Amino acid sequence: MAAVVMAANMMDLLDATIVNVAGPSIHRDLGGGATTIQWLSAGYTLAFAVLLIAGARLGDIFGRRRLFLIGSAGFTLFSAACAVAPSVGVLIAFRALQGAFGALMIPQGFGLLKEVLDDDELQKATGLFGPVTGLAMLAAPIVAGALVEADLWGTEWRMVFLINIPIGLVTLPLAIRSLPRGIGRPGMKLDVTGVWLVGLALVAIIYPLIQGQTDGWPVWCFASLVAGAGLLMAFLRHERRREGDALIEPSLLTNRTYLSGIAVMLGLFGAFGGLLLCISLFGQLGEGWGPVHAGLTLTPMVVGMIAGMAGSMALVARLGRHLLHLGIVAIAVGAATLALTIAGADSATTWDLVPGLFLIGAGAGASIGQLFQFILTSVSMDEVGSASGVLEATQQLSTSLGVAVLGTIFFAVFKHHVAPQALEITAWACMAPLALAFVLVFRLPMHAREEAAA
Repeated sequence: MAAVVMAANMMDLLDATIVNVAGPSIHRDLGGGATTIQWLSAGYTLAFAVLLIAGARLGDIFGRRRLFLIGSAGFTLFSAACAVAPSVGVLIAFRALQGAFGALMIPQGFGLLKEVLDDDELQKATGLFGPVTGLAMLAAPIVAGALVEADLWGTEWRMVFLINIPIGLVTLPLAIRSLPRGIGRPGMKLDVTGVWLVGLALVAIIYPLIQGQTDGWPVWCFASLVAGAGLLMAFLRHERRREGDALIEPSLLTNRTYLSGIAVMLGLFGAFGGLLLCISLFGQLGEGWGPVHAGLTLTPMVVGMIAGMAGSMALVARLGRHLLHLGIVAIAVGAATLALTIAGADSATTWDLVPGLFLIGAGAGASIGQLFQFILTSVSMDEVGSASGVLEATQQLSTSLGVAVLGTIFFAVFKHHVAPQALEITAWACMAPLALAFVLVFRLPMHAREEAAA
């Protein structure tokens, strides 16, 4: 069963990041505006994040198994639809629908595992999610580059979406056979007002961050950001007042460990996801590399991540949360190394990027690989549906924010300067969310098995 849940997570993560490499090829084939590449990624992750919390609650109402199966089938169907999209607008719409069905599928995973596994087994299972997450994020660009450049049967970029179909066709029957037939709670209601508030808030924040640079940052962009922040605060106040049918269990909003972990995820995944996009853009748009070259350039990062994960498993018991600190510092040092290596250069080779990419990967492996365990120790069985939904939504939202903010910075600089300078400034910009994540790690328990005080 754990394999089915992890396969679903891998499908989502591959699909969320695979267009970083395929994006330039899609843009050349289908056209679109300057922000097309950002929207190919953000359209998926934004829809996913908006609907994910509701997906977790729907799992509580109708049964997690049922929602997992519906989500898996819809996700596979719209993967095929993306592969045959005739225009960039249709493709972005299908990407959003992929995200919507992913939002039904993904949040059921932790709840299904917690239904059948004891604490020790669950600890081992959840310990695998961090490494799987990190490796999927890094494997996706390499797989995408190989598929686009291979141009199997003349499919070009379309094969990056077709790859999900065999995975989905294998996962779905296995899920039917292995997932427990849990009982839903039809008496529980979906907080529709909460869904609208959080959905409007996230759209109001993400849309101007992506579109603002192209439109010249008109006044409406800043008004939308302010409105989004206000709607987000209204959503949190609304959830605190709800009882029984809140999208987020009220107890989670007072759980210091959980809230701190969510904030750490925002900074860490935002910096990492945004930087991955910008490295791909640097290679393909700036240096003229092919998709395989751009994907393989991330190999040092993959090697670093594997090394970081292996080291983290051996050191987490001794270092506790300080291991997360070391991982975040390694990412920051890697980003600084990347920036200093290409500073003032008119061009850069793959070999120039190796030291910085290896350090970024090692830091991500150490921190992302263990972060989930530190967050989930404070969540009870009654909270798991809501908690897992918010956790996954935060991961997707942080990636959307990273793509929006760092991608916008990259394009703004690239418009007037050479690609190395755009990547250099972007690498320095990611220090801000990393610093935020570093400070907030102090609010997590010293060791993953410690329960945070509510």
